[in-house]
Amino acid sequence: MLFAGFSTFSLLYSVQPLLPLFAAQYGLTAEAASLAVSLATGPLAIGILFAGFVSDRVGRRPLMIAAMFAAGALTVAAAVVPGWSGLLVLRFLTGVALAGVPAVAMAYVAEEVDAGAVGAAMGLYIAGSALGGMAGRLVVSVVADLEGWRWALASVGIAGLAMAEAFRRLSPPSRNFTPSVGRPGALLRSAGSLFTDRAMPLLYLEAFLLMGVFVTIYNYAGFRLIRAPYGLSQAAVGAVFLLYVLGSVSSAKFGTLAGRRGRRTIFWIPVVLLIVGVALTAMTPLALVIAGIAVVTIGFFGAHSIASAWVGRRAQAARGQAAAFYLFFYYMGSSVLGSAGGVAWTHAGWPGVTAFCLVLGVAALVIGLVLRTVPPLVVEPPVPQRMPDP
Repeated sequence: MLFAGFSTFSLLYSVQPLLPLFAAQYGLTAEAASLAVSLATGPLAIGILFAGFVSDRVGRRPLMIAAMFAAGALTVAAAVVPGWSGLLVLRFLTGVALAGVPAVAMAYVAEEVDAGAVGAAMGLYIAGSALGGMAGRLVVSVVADLEGWRWALASVGIAGLAMAEAFRRLSPPSRNFTPSVGRPGALLRSAGSLFTDRAMPLLYLEAFLLMGVFVTIYNYAGFRLIRAPYGLSQAAVGAVFLLYVLGSVSSAKFGTLAGRRGRRTIFWIPVVLLIVGVALTAMTPLALVIAGIAVVTIGFFGAHSIASAWVGRRAQAARGQAAAFYLFFYYMGSSVLGSAGGVAWTHAGWPGVTAFCLVLGVAALVIGLVLRTVPPLVVEPPVPQRMPDP
C-alpha cells in the first residue's frame, strides 16, 4: 500500500515543478503549461466515478496493478515524445490510468486486511501518498536542474514501474472479493440521496474550492520564484515542496482537534489559515513568500482532513459513492481552478494569482460558516479512514 500511494501521487504531480520549463521550451503561457497537470487530474476525477464499478467486476488488486504499470509506462513515454501535444495526450491517459488506484485502494484493504489492521494499512497508503507527492516533485526538480526535464520525467516513470512490480509481488491475492454487478437504477437513487442532504453538496464544493487554491499556489509559485528578484534554481524551487511535511502534521492535528471539539466548531480555523497564507505570499520578501506557502499548506491539509472525514461520517448507505463524489470534486478543483489560476498569472502576475485565490478562500470560508448551521444526523456511523492527501 505504501508503494501504491507513493507511485500514484508522484506520477500524478511530478510535472508540477516543470511547468516553467515547459512554458520556456514550447513558448507557452502559464495557463497552457498548467494543462500538463490539469489534463491528468481531470480524467482522474471522472475515472474515479467509474473505477469502483469496474473493480466490482474484475477485482481490486488486478485493477490496481494494471493502473500502476500503465501510468508508469505512460510517464516514461511522455519523457520521450517529441511535441507538446503528444505530451498532453500521454498525461491525459496517465490520469485515466491512475484512477484505478485511489478509487479502489480502500475497498481492497477493507476486504483483505484483518479488521484490527485496517487502520495501519490505510495509514501506510496515506503516508505513501504524501511522501510520493512531495518526493516526486523534489526529485524531478533536482534531476531537471542537472540533466533536463526529460530525464527527470523518465526517472519518475521508471520508479513508478519499479513500484508497480513491487506491489504485484508483495500484495496478497484477493481472497474475500466477490464479483458483483450493480444495478444502475439503485446506484442513481443512492447517489441522488447524497445531493439531497443539506451538508454533502456544500462539502463537495469545499473540496473543489480548497483544492483550487492549493494547486494554484503551487502551480505558479515556480514561475514567480525563478524570476527576478528571486532567481531561484529549479532545484531550489523544488525544495519548496518539502513544506508538504507540514501538511501531513496539520492533517493529523486538525483531524484530532475536530474529533474532540466538533467539525462545525473547528473547520473554519484552517480555512482562515489558508486565506492568511495566500495573503502572505503577496509580500515581496522571500522569507514571507515561503512562510505564506507554508501556512497555505497547513490550512489546506487541515481543512481537507476535516471535510473528507465529515463526508464519510455524514454518509449513511452510500459511503463509497460519497467518497467517490468528494474525490471527483476535489480533483476537478485541481484541474479546472488550477488552470484558471494561470489566466490570472498571465494577465496580472502574482497579484492576480493571490486575488483569485483569496476569492476562492473567502467563498470556502462562507460555506464553512453555513455548514455550522447544518444539524448533525441523529445517528452517524463510525468515522472511516480519511481520504488520501494529494
